[in-house]
Amino acid sequence: MNASSINFDEIFKSEDDLVAAVLQDHRTNQVLMLAWMNRSALELTLQTGKATFWSRSRSAIWVKGETSGNYQKVISIALDCDKDALLIKVESDGPACHTGEVSCFINELGEI
Repeated sequence: MNASSINFDEIFKSEDDLVAAVLQDHRTNQVLMLAWMNRSALELTLQTGKATFWSRSRSAIWVKGETSGNYQKVISIALDCDKDALLIKVESDGPACHTGEVSCFINELGEI
C-alpha cells in the first residue's frame, strides 16, 4: 500500500480529524493495542514503515517504541468499510503495552 491508494479526504476532513488504529500481531492475530492517527501520523507510518500515532494527551505525533525501543514494524494496513478505522498488522520488537504486557487488552470484564 502507498499513500496514493488512500483517499485522505474520505478519512480525514481536516488535520485534526482522527481515525482509530487497531494494531494486531501479523503472525498470531492477537490484538495488541488501539491508538489514534491523524493524516500526518498515517503518512509518516506509510513513509517509514514504523507505527506512528497522534497522542491526544500530548497533542503531538509519536512513534511507537521511540521511548521503550519496542517499535512496531508495519506489515499491512487495511481500511474498514466505513473508512473510519484502520487495522494495522505489525511485527513487534517487544511488548505493545507500556505496562510490559504483550497486549494492552489484559483486563477481563468477565464472561457474558
